[in-house]
Amino acid sequence: MFNYLFCICLALTGAVWAVELHPEPDYGPVAYEFHWAVNDPHTGDIKSQKETRKDDKVEGQYTLIDADGYLRTVDYTSDAHNGFNAVVRREPTDIKIPQPEIEHKKLIATKIVTPVLPLVHYAPKAILKAHEPSEGNYVSVSGPTAQYKY
Repeated sequence: MFNYLFCICLALTGAVWAVELHPEPDYGPVAYEFHWAVNDPHTGDIKSQKETRKDDKVEGQYTLIDADGYLRTVDYTSDAHNGFNAVVRREPTDIKIPQPEIEHKKLIATKIVTPVLPLVHYAPKAILKAHEPSEGNYVSVSGPTAQYKY
């Protein structure tokens, strides 16, 4: 058993030494630029974004109309030395965001249907003795038009 475990440990140690590490290849300078925009006055969806990157420095801006009609503009930069920084501005606009129409629901009153069969209530003898002076079990029957106690 010891020889078996020793062989497994030896094989795993050899597998670890067999892994060869290579540095990540240099793909050259990284650069891109993009922008997009949406302007839908019917729904009030108005927004845009633009961003540029050269090596490790990113600069960009995005804008959108908040639900209260203000224009939010965010200017941001990011680099290895300063990290991510953003400046947010909010400015009032005359843009009115369309509000969804409220659907008024009609309340319909329904008639409460009384049961056709009478409701029978049984009570223990001790409770009935307090209310009824005579001996025996009593039954109370309630219907839509009358009540009986016997």
